[in-house]
Amino acid sequence: MNPEPFLAQRLIGIAVVDQADDAVPLAEALLAGGLKVMEVTFRTASAAESIRRIRRGVPQIALGAGTLLTAEQVHQAVDAGAQFGVSPGLSEAVSAAAHARDFPLFPGVVTPSEIMRALELGWQHLKFYPSETFGGVGALQALAGPFGHTGVKFIPTGGITAATLPIYLGVPLVAAVGGSWMAERKLVAEKAWNRITALAAEAVKATVSTT
Repeated sequence: MNPEPFLAQRLIGIAVVDQADDAVPLAEALLAGGLKVMEVTFRTASAAESIRRIRRGVPQIALGAGTLLTAEQVHQAVDAGAQFGVSPGLSEAVSAAAHARDFPLFPGVVTPSEIMRALELGWQHLKFYPSETFGGVGALQALAGPFGHTGVKFIPTGGITAATLPIYLGVPLVAAVGGSWMAERKLVAEKAWNRITALAAEAVKATVSTT
């Protein structure tokens, strides 16, 4: 249940897929831009089928399932072929289901108490969400004080843009950044695959320049 391979690029493209037929072209567009990790959120009825199609059609991309709110969604994600999960909050039921399936999970946290509880539940790679709303880079730097020695790493998401991506990547406790600007829902609906590829390539270039 090692999450490190999914964080090596330090970038996760987050997508809401309304039509499962768009899933494979979307994954191919992100991969064409050099982005090797994506997350399909469980915000639509097509999420599980989209994950299933991407795993079958674009196995080169590392694939996560996001917005996991229930234990049942964890099981659906694993059965569909997701390789890791992301939750906007810290749910003990979601945590237990992930552990039961040996499924890497990035639970969402904001406060020190939530971070402490996540560590107690056995998770060290934590989603910091919604990042910009809850202090962004400044908050992450402050949290490094009490938690820098614990092995905790953050995946901030929420309100991050291409312009702020390099700033987040400069924070030592940030393992990776999740962003939806590369595959906005509108772009996916419009099948703007070339635009998505260009945005992904720009973001990947930013990760390379900060390493």
